[in-house]
Amino acid sequence: QVQLVESGGGLVQPGGSLRLSCAASGSIFSINAMGWYRQAPGKERELVAVITSGGSTNYADSMKGRFTISRDNAKNTVYLQMNGLKPEDTAVYFCYAYLKITPISSDINVWGKGTLVTVSA
Repeated sequence: QVQLVESGGGLVQPGGSLRLSCAASGSIFSINAMGWYRQAPGKERELVAVITSGGSTNYADSMKGRFTISRDNAKNTVYLQMNGLKPEDTAVYFCYAYLKITPISSDINVWGKGTLVTVSA
């Protein structure tokens, strides 16, 4: 079984910074990509950023220039550095992984439970 555990959420003032971490544990053969999604109250879940095992990244337009995603492949961990936070960034942030459990298994999607980020003065 594979589990994603997020950490680093909390309360931050507008303009502040926060760094989220997500560690994947369990039986993992390889991780194709990891990323972050978020869901604000009353809104649909949206992509924040993703990063492949090769290091290519993709960001939602509203996050470009403010958020940075990175990986530590040795630790099966993905990070999200969030700078210049705005109140509209307030949401539950979910970690995501696209991975293989065994060499011959199909790729599967795994989701974390989420960590709350609140941006408020």
